[in-house]
Amino acid sequence: MLSNLNIQNFAIIDNLSLSLQNGLNTLSGETGAGKSIIINAINLILGTRSSADQIRTGSGEATIEAHFSFPNNPELKQLMQEWNIGFNSDLKIKRIIFRAGRNKILINDSPATLQMLGRLAPHMASVSGQNAHQHLLKPDHTLYLLDEFSGLIKDRNHFSSEFEKHQILKGQIRDKEKSIVEHREQWELGGFQLQEIERVQPKPGEDELLKEEKIRLQHAEDLLEIARNGYQILYEQNDAILSVLSRCGKSVTKGAQLDKRLLPMADALSEIEINIEDVSFALRDFQETVQIDPKRLAAVADRLEALNGLKRKYGGTIEDVLRFEEKLTSRFDDLAEKKETMERLIMKCKALEISLIHHAEDLSLKRREGAQGLKTALENELRQLHMKDARFGAIFEEDPLTTRDSEGDRIKALGPHGFDHVAFMLSTNPGEALKPMSTIVSGGELSRIMLAIKTILAKNAFVETIVFDEVDAGISGATAEIVGEKLFSLAAFHQILCITHLPQIASQGENHFLVKKEVTDGRTRAIITKLAPGARVKEIARLLGGRNTTSHALAHAETMLTKV
Repeated sequence: MLSNLNIQNFAIIDNLSLSLQNGLNTLSGETGAGKSIIINAINLILGTRSSADQIRTGSGEATIEAHFSFPNNPELKQLMQEWNIGFNSDLKIKRIIFRAGRNKILINDSPATLQMLGRLAPHMASVSGQNAHQHLLKPDHTLYLLDEFSGLIKDRNHFSSEFEKHQILKGQIRDKEKSIVEHREQWELGGFQLQEIERVQPKPGEDELLKEEKIRLQHAEDLLEIARNGYQILYEQNDAILSVLSRCGKSVTKGAQLDKRLLPMADALSEIEINIEDVSFALRDFQETVQIDPKRLAAVADRLEALNGLKRKYGGTIEDVLRFEEKLTSRFDDLAEKKETMERLIMKCKALEISLIHHAEDLSLKRREGAQGLKTALENELRQLHMKDARFGAIFEEDPLTTRDSEGDRIKALGPHGFDHVAFMLSTNPGEALKPMSTIVSGGELSRIMLAIKTILAKNAFVETIVFDEVDAGISGATAEIVGEKLFSLAAFHQILCITHLPQIASQGENHFLVKKEVTDGRTRAIITKLAPGARVKEIARLLGGRNTTSHALAHAETMLTKV
């Protein structure tokens, strides 16, 4: 509940402190006294946007601070843990509006944002003013009220969570599709390049080996002639070097027998003879390896040309070409992986879509059952609020259970809360057809309808504090008395703060506050006072009789307060 509201330098309020209790708290005062300013301050605590125009003239900043108590609210506790803000059943919200510079929001003395206040708002308070009454005319809000009455909020929230997952999946699929298209466009040339390299299949160092082979093939006849002549000169002809050397060696060896000083020379000649013999045989064998093959020469030339073509396009060396090939292959592997990922996402999305359709159909069925119960309950409440001829209907745009649309069309028809779009329809006069509320109801009737809905939802509603502003618009007399009784009954389930101009409603309050203006030192300021029993009688009498309070009005006021 809202235990304290402190306001400083806001509009015509310089310093105001309001302490509230459980039950029905009523606020009254003359028009323009500042009652609506208090509602505006509460709305700021709930996350509405501020304006420097709201700061009191002559002040540099305005401050609104609210203290709430939540003895048992696990969802609020979890939310505060998510933000890493200390919480132990008490909640303090503070907003500071600066005339120059950014504003400040504090939650339990920790810096916060408007978005955070927006998430906290459903836990703190519900303001049912004229703007709130207009929510009855909006399909999103009417569907929420129907779900709340039907006990479907948990199912609705679960569906919304799954629907959000579906939207995220669809976004991921779109991103993958876009990435794949861009990948394909970007690597269309890459595919040709990869095919060209794979067709040649270059190998490391292959070009250098082929260059050597090409030279050998081009000069095969010269090589053969060189080897043949060398073999002839060294070994085979009559005056071959090896024969001459052999004779010389034998002579020197003979001389070494006569003079040992020739022995090293004999050994050297013997070694030379062996080496020349080896070279001779190598030249002979080399002749067998020399190929005169024009076809192979042409093949080697073609292969070299292919390799050189790759080097000109993709790098200066074969190693550069191979690295480029590896890079292309990796990118095409990435494309394949993206396709596989997208296929998995599509399968997951389709499975979720089937689940969403079944869940949405189940919600629709339960909503239609709930709509009948809401019709009966609301018509009963409206009869008690002197709208005895009122007929109500929650009208669905279409029945998804009977449509024959394809699965794809049904998915397109899904929204965050299912298939359904609901309008609240009303007939206030006998014999008249149901029509949209926006076309037939007055502000006062809307106020009573809002009160009736709040009364019906009292036991199920999550928020603990409800603020009623202008709930008495357009009503008087016995209807006002019944509205007051309804508010008192509703206060058994919620803390109620009600701003009223009617004595029938003000007299029902367990705590009554008076808002008035006064002028001090030439400045207007709004003040608020909790009325003692005697002062309360005078205020009820003022509401009954106006400025001139008569003894009859005072007696009537005492009677009204005694009945409560």
